[in-house]
Amino acid sequence: MKNHALLLTLLLSLVPPAFAQSDVEFKRTEDLVYGRKFGVALTLDVIQPVKANNGRAIIFMVSGGWFSSHEGVNPKYYAPFLDRGYTVFAVVHGSQPKFTIPEITQDIHRAVRFIRHNAAKWGVDPDHFGITGGSAGGHLSVTMGTQGRPGKPDAKDPIDRESSAVQAVACFYPPTDFLNYGAAGEDAVGVGILKDHKAAFGPASDTPEGRQKLGREISPIYFITAQMPPTLIIHGDADKRVPMQQAESFVKRATEAGANARLIVKPGAGHGWKGQEPDLNAMADWFDEYLRGVKK
Repeated sequence: MKNHALLLTLLLSLVPPAFAQSDVEFKRTEDLVYGRKFGVALTLDVIQPVKANNGRAIIFMVSGGWFSSHEGVNPKYYAPFLDRGYTVFAVVHGSQPKFTIPEITQDIHRAVRFIRHNAAKWGVDPDHFGITGGSAGGHLSVTMGTQGRPGKPDAKDPIDRESSAVQAVACFYPPTDFLNYGAAGEDAVGVGILKDHKAAFGPASDTPEGRQKLGREISPIYFITAQMPPTLIIHGDADKRVPMQQAESFVKRATEAGANARLIVKPGAGHGWKGQEPDLNAMADWFDEYLRGVKK
């Protein structure tokens, strides 16, 4: 229980307090079950703007250190998206230490498919999904951007027939390459800087060979293609938990591959900072451009 408390503290520390515009009106539907595994119900909250719905969805990864909890859902934090008419889907995934990053990633594929399958219920276009999050949530966002894929046409469950692809990504300080973490050859697959999160990497992180294999499997940088969706990363240059090199190398490689990727650097900022409202508005601008065709 002590570990769970520490993880929850980490998760909540990544969710800044409400903004000045916290009086934004919204309708919240809580704890919708999007999947089940090993007796665990996987849930999401739907936060809909009371004002005009623009028909687009923003999928928010509720994740810090690959730990997720319903207590980490903060609708007022989503005000910059809700104000522009986006419907926000706050996804809670299976958490470490019970589940590993590859298992958690499957939860997110399932969540995107669930939202797409039921899009009409919330008045959103299934072909215009954005995804966002910070830190581990950013990692999961970029993972879906690079690895979202078609469903299985012959799946027994109709939800699993849907695509898990997203059409735009905007996130904060995501790990992107666990095998070159801050420097070439720096292994962080449950060791080094990320040794305190070893449970998220599972038994594969016990050996150098296992870490090399797993590191490639869970690092979005190895799945970049020219076809990946437009991706925005906002990262502080004083981040000690996720070095800014992670964003720099990802954006550089994506650009070289012909993809649309951009990095916004926050001078002097560490792993999270107060006053993120302008940054969320920059993300909303990004989603406006690539989900709605509205360029500021």
